[in-house]
Amino acid sequence: MNGSGSGRGRRIVLWRHGQTAWNLERRFQGSTDIELTETGVGQARRAARLLASLKPDAIVASDLRRAAATAAELAAITDLGIAHDPGLRETYAGEWQGLTHEEIVGRFGEQYAAWKRGEPVRRGGGELETEVADRAAPVVLAHADKLPDDGTLVVVSHGGTIRTTIGRLLGLESHHWEGLGGLTNCCWSVLGEGARGWRLLEHNAGTLPEPVLGDDD
Repeated sequence: MNGSGSGRGRRIVLWRHGQTAWNLERRFQGSTDIELTETGVGQARRAARLLASLKPDAIVASDLRRAAATAAELAAITDLGIAHDPGLRETYAGEWQGLTHEEIVGRFGEQYAAWKRGEPVRRGGGELETEVADRAAPVVLAHADKLPDDGTLVVVSHGGTIRTTIGRLLGLESHHWEGLGGLTNCCWSVLGEGARGWRLLEHNAGTLPEPVLGDDD
């Protein structure tokens, strides 16, 4: 599933939501619906001004409040509508949700270690990462397929969901997805359409992508 379709030169910007109080507390959010902090709103506003200069053609966002509010900052300055889709929600992680990092390691140490090794783990009895990709990647591809040639889609979602979606769109085996580092609040990754499908052009960026000048462009 590489989504190359018939259009050429399309871009997908996968943008993580701004800061929440649970982020600060290192508390696992999962699908819990947590709002942005004032700092998070400011982060979204700053990032939106940068991303607007890419002249996006469409915005699709998770329907959880932290992602929806982040997307709203970009919509406000681009006059684009937002398609909200629950398929872009963060991983449901059952008993892990609401726990701090230390509590998870203390109570679910073996499960946590297995997840970090790249093994398929239902964290807290929740979703597998491959199941998250199964629901999120088709949403992204369906919206990308509607883009014009050289068009840009902004996807506003969550760190885990973005990482698994990138892994799926790049065709990586799921045990390699952990090799994609996490995203900082309100940073983004950019996929570009190449001759053999989607390529990762930027990862965890907070500045606009620059052209690749060299032998690998």
